[in-house]
Amino acid sequence: MPYINIATSIKVENKKVFLDEISTLISSLTNKSKSFVMSRLEDNCKIYFADDGPCCYLEIKSIGSINSKTMIKPMCDFLYEKLGIPINKIYVNFENISPIMWGWNGKTFG
Repeated sequence: MPYINIATSIKVENKKVFLDEISTLISSLTNKSKSFVMSRLEDNCKIYFADDGPCCYLEIKSIGSINSKTMIKPMCDFLYEKLGIPINKIYVNFENISPIMWGWNGKTFG
């Protein structure tokens, strides 16, 4: 049930590997099974953040298990390491979702 939505100005060469790696990271940071992590990537898109340099916007949603204070640094470090995006050019939006507001397999979790 964790979901990560990534929009970046960088063109990601190996999207499959990148999505697999970020899914593994989200799984470990939320203590949720990787089989429930959904990751979406929109790369090479037009995003402007103070200049036309590399930047990124992330949305991370889950039913509980989000601790923004412990998750922010590993997420930014990952994006810097994998894509070269400076950490001061990354915005992250964290959202804990009520189980009644999250559905899967024809029903909600709450």
